[in-house]
Amino acid sequence: MDPLDLIQFSETLQMLPPPPGSFLDREELIQHVGEFALSQGYVVTIKQSRKDRDVILGCDRGGVYRSRRKTIDEASGENARKRKTGSRLTNCPFECLGKKDDGFWVLTIKNGSHNHEPLKDISEHPSARRFSESEVLLIKEMTEAGLKPRQILKRLRQSNPELLSTPKHVYNIKSRLRQGNPTVKRFKTLRPQTSGVGNSNLPTTSEPSWRQRNPPRVPNLIAGRFVDSQSLASIDVINPASQQVVCQVPLSTPEEFKAAVFAAKRAFSSWRSTPVTTRQRIMFKLQELIRRDIDKLAMNITSELGKTLKDSYSEVLRGLEVVEHACGMASLQMGEFASNISYGTDSYSIREPLGVCAGICPSNFPAMVPLWMFPLAVTCGNTFILKPCERDPGSSAVGSIPDSNATQFLLGSGSDSTQSESPNPQWSLVVLRLSSMSSKSLSGLVCESDFDSAPPGFHLLLLRAIIIVLRVWLLVSVAFVAVVVADRSSG
Repeated sequence: MDPLDLIQFSETLQMLPPPPGSFLDREELIQHVGEFALSQGYVVTIKQSRKDRDVILGCDRGGVYRSRRKTIDEASGENARKRKTGSRLTNCPFECLGKKDDGFWVLTIKNGSHNHEPLKDISEHPSARRFSESEVLLIKEMTEAGLKPRQILKRLRQSNPELLSTPKHVYNIKSRLRQGNPTVKRFKTLRPQTSGVGNSNLPTTSEPSWRQRNPPRVPNLIAGRFVDSQSLASIDVINPASQQVVCQVPLSTPEEFKAAVFAAKRAFSSWRSTPVTTRQRIMFKLQELIRRDIDKLAMNITSELGKTLKDSYSEVLRGLEVVEHACGMASLQMGEFASNISYGTDSYSIREPLGVCAGICPSNFPAMVPLWMFPLAVTCGNTFILKPCERDPGSSAVGSIPDSNATQFLLGSGSDSTQSESPNPQWSLVVLRLSSMSSKSLSGLVCESDFDSAPPGFHLLLLRAIIIVLRVWLLVSVAFVAVVVADRSSG
């Protein structure tokens, strides 16, 4: 890098502290602080941690150098080799605290200042050679397939050309995976998970608990991860043809519902600023995945709902048409502009996303109705919470959009969702496709919530305004008739 570029680059780095906020878990908080610190030219490490309580993060240049050399006895005349005592440690005061409060991890900044210059080239720091969670998973899979470290590194560099790791780092990851090192186990996908219900004597594996059950338990999708519900209550999904239990649907807890709403609200700010062309590409990928697995989706509808295979296949195709329509959102979301509609007046319109949207699906079309709802909403820049029917939730999993946290997938019964979701003031839009009783109760709750939230005296003012408009209209009509009669009499 040119020296002038280095000077300009260092001037842009202000070493700002990360913005405070709330996070779903400890790993997400640490990742947020670490990524923001790298963008500002410093590296953050864990100074102190108490599991499930709090974690203290500080600058990697915090602390002081401690000399561990033994003192030399001058009388003995021993010749000691001199050693350099240079150290990167500058006793940097930067420190931030992450503390668990009411189920969420809250980040606060205790001291946001530094006493050293920012890193001019972050690639020189050892943290730049670390593997991400997805890369560790790929290393694990390729190791089990029998590939050597150099072959693994070559394939990783094909997907990430800027990877700075060496074969030595791959050897280290392999040995840590083999020994079960905690530094690798911090990744959630590599942790052994235990089931909330069932036999506790089952062997612990790396598979999630919802895959270890027989019949399997359908997980929730919250913040881009499939999470097994902590609820002990569940509903059996019965195959109408064989009367066998296909899967179990958990009745999600209110805390999980709040976590889904929180994740959708948190993802909205970044998702709405994502370019529409990027959102459009994700819809193209979703379309490709649906076409690839259309036979599996149709078979799932048949086994859970009892439709014929031909009807299930046609249902997925009807929903796929909406996904294809969403792929052209770049032109559909364009606004309008009209210049000089009046003297010195221009008119324009801008289409903006609403916010967090929710969709509650019926049981008769478990794949088509979700595909009517979330593709257009998400491609327009909204975030979406999808609540499938508890009778056939499997095919509704098409709502798990790849490479995106814009959709949340929450399970439960219709009555519970009606009572917990509708009065929530955080919704921007609620889409209903329910039976007559459920839709009446839910729409009544939504309307009641919106109408009752009006300020005092609003209803009386609204009634008076309507009466005034009717009187004005009546006077104008009478005046118009009088003018017409006068013209005819004069003629």
